[in-house]
Amino acid sequence: MRPRSKKRKPSFRRLLKTSNVKLENKLKNRQFKKESTDKKHRKEQKKLRAALKDAALKTPLPMERYKKRPEDEEEEEFVESLPMDMMDEDDLEQIKAMAQKASFLTRDLSSSGPVHAKKRKSEQQGLENYEKMPRKMHQTEEKEVIHLLPIKDKIRGLIPQSMEKPVVPKENEEEDEADALTGFEQFENEDEAEARPALTAQEQLKVRTQKLIDRKLRIASLGSDILSEPTTNIKKLKELRAMLMETDPCVAVTVRKLVMVSLMEVFKDIVPSYRIRPLTETEKASKVKKETQQLREFEEGLVSQYKFYLENLEQTVKDWKQKKRKRRESVSLQSYKGLAEVAIRCICELLVALPHFNFHNNIIVMVVPLMNDSIKRVSDMCCEAVKKLLKQDKPGQASLGTVKVISGFVKSRNYDVRPEVLKVLLCLRIKEAELKKDTDDTAPKKKVMKYKDKQKTLSRMQRKWKKAEEKLEKELLEADASESKDKKIKLHTETLNIVFLIYFRILKKAEKSILLSSVLEGLAKFAHLINLEFFDDLLNVLQHHIQSGDLTYRESLHCIQTAFNILSGQGDVLNIDPLKFYTHLYKTLLKLNAGASNDDISIVLRCLDVMLTKRRKQVTLQRALAFVKRLSTLSLHTLPNATVGILASNRTLMHTFPKCDILLDNEAQGSGVYLPELDEPEYCCPQNTAMWELHTLKKHYHPVVRRFATHLCAGAPSEGSGALNVQLARRHPVELFEDYSAKDMTFNPPVAAPSTKKKDYFTMGNALLDDQLKTQIDRVLSAETEEASLDFSAILHQTRNT
Repeated sequence: MRPRSKKRKPSFRRLLKTSNVKLENKLKNRQFKKESTDKKHRKEQKKLRAALKDAALKTPLPMERYKKRPEDEEEEEFVESLPMDMMDEDDLEQIKAMAQKASFLTRDLSSSGPVHAKKRKSEQQGLENYEKMPRKMHQTEEKEVIHLLPIKDKIRGLIPQSMEKPVVPKENEEEDEADALTGFEQFENEDEAEARPALTAQEQLKVRTQKLIDRKLRIASLGSDILSEPTTNIKKLKELRAMLMETDPCVAVTVRKLVMVSLMEVFKDIVPSYRIRPLTETEKASKVKKETQQLREFEEGLVSQYKFYLENLEQTVKDWKQKKRKRRESVSLQSYKGLAEVAIRCICELLVALPHFNFHNNIIVMVVPLMNDSIKRVSDMCCEAVKKLLKQDKPGQASLGTVKVISGFVKSRNYDVRPEVLKVLLCLRIKEAELKKDTDDTAPKKKVMKYKDKQKTLSRMQRKWKKAEEKLEKELLEADASESKDKKIKLHTETLNIVFLIYFRILKKAEKSILLSSVLEGLAKFAHLINLEFFDDLLNVLQHHIQSGDLTYRESLHCIQTAFNILSGQGDVLNIDPLKFYTHLYKTLLKLNAGASNDDISIVLRCLDVMLTKRRKQVTLQRALAFVKRLSTLSLHTLPNATVGILASNRTLMHTFPKCDILLDNEAQGSGVYLPELDEPEYCCPQNTAMWELHTLKKHYHPVVRRFATHLCAGAPSEGSGALNVQLARRHPVELFEDYSAKDMTFNPPVAAPSTKKKDYFTMGNALLDDQLKTQIDRVLSAETEEASLDFSAILHQTRNT
């Protein structure tokens, strides 16, 4: 017996699998062999065609002739001398026929082909050339059937009617278009323009008006078609955009402006409220519904046309900046300025209207450099657009992108930019950010249990309840949209970091830059959002700038406002006495501009609110009395709107510090004399004076000033006859100052006031007293021998006479 084989027999399924693999391999081998044979056959055919071509091109070479020997010459002479009569006629004819058939004597011996191959080849080539020749068919006119209204017959019923309409062949249409193009080029040619008769100015204006009307109607029809059905008429957007290339010199500038504005409005209407992303390869290959495919085509066409439109606007601005002429010089260099301004306006409108759509970052990159343009109109237009964008941006993504571009632009220009570029950052809507990172890190976080811990510590029912509880918490978080809030705070924090980076760089590297005022104003607004670790260094820098004396009055006010915003927020934990800031503000209050340009009053009122009202526990009574008295003196200098704000601030201070009512008493408190010329509020003895300015302001020509003065003279009561109405009592001093602007302050003299020179001096609001006069009045008031009821007008008259 044979030994049993140890090899197992393959199962039926395995045989099936192997057979399928073998069949696939066989098919692949066959295919490969077929491809290789085809390739060899193609190579052989190519070589054969090349050989035939070379053979056809070669010309037959003449036979070589050798010099005959003298013996051969003698034999030929002997043969020629033989008489022809010795040969029969039949023999001669046979020899001639053989000579004609002996074509090998005239053949090119170098060729290896048969004798009659060339003849056959020439015949075959002739047939092939004949087959390849194009046939000219007799063209018949294509006719289109037009269906007319049917005829109704009693017997046959409706009889359809139709007629044939001859259609112009396409070749004729192309010829007509070519003729039209050549005619347009001839119109631009100078030689033919000179040959034509010149039109008068009136005729030229008429022609231009007619062309403009035609172009406007075309723009209106295309725009209305696109707006009526955007998804189906998206291709007409390309036709409308093509009109941006208008080359007619008569109407080129006007038509391009109209098309720019029309396209801007069309895009603002048809752009969806979401960002369109490009389709992936799998999405393109998948089959979708007809509506979905139509929507995809609409989105793709919209994005491409929007991109081309933005590129056209950008190119127009670049051509104007680089002083270039393009497009056959149909637009003059002077007209490019107007075109560029319209293009910039369209870009700014799209920046504000479509912050969510594609290419918004590209628009920001275009607009930010134009904010620093030398032309004020262009710069203001771009700055206003960016301000609107920052004010209306709630999510914070557009603000972050804008701040990044501004930071890069300012750094690339080495901080040589206009202050308006940085003033734009004041419009950021940032109220909260991630500040207390240290406390968050140290705070105990909620421990998340792992699966193994749950298995060990919790029972099956407890694990089930825990899972349900986690699911419920997740749903509640989604309902409250806390994730979006966290994302918003992160965006705001990143934006603030970039803003403070810009500010700190300028404070460090460009101390005497014109941007310092904008930087200090920005720090004053966002100081409460600065991290605690920067407070000490920042306060030292601000104090150094104030003591240097290089700052303007407004910049010094911003320094003070920034310092106290820092100390009133997270800076409460710092043990810093800002006495120098109090002294500086007290010293510079009387330097305030009392004219129409009194915008600094609002900053002063904000500083007083932060320095005195919000820090009431750190302010002494002497300091509060000194500021109240200095503000009362300042109210005589300023315009009525500023006077209203100052008196409202005094009212707030009297409510905050109730003991300030001693200034309403005419008796001195303690020893000493009030020294208004002293710059230290703690040592000027303000308790030994009175607010005599209120009696002067009670006779002011403005009714609101008179009402406030009367209210303060009565001790600023909250109720009773001397109280203010609700509209004035609940308003902040800054709001009152902004409401009663200098433009609205008309001269309305009181009816009962007599018209004396002393009264006019005060009622006209021009009571500017010098420091010596004020000192004399205060010293008279501080004397103990003065009567209880004083006539302030008499004292003023007496001191003026002296």
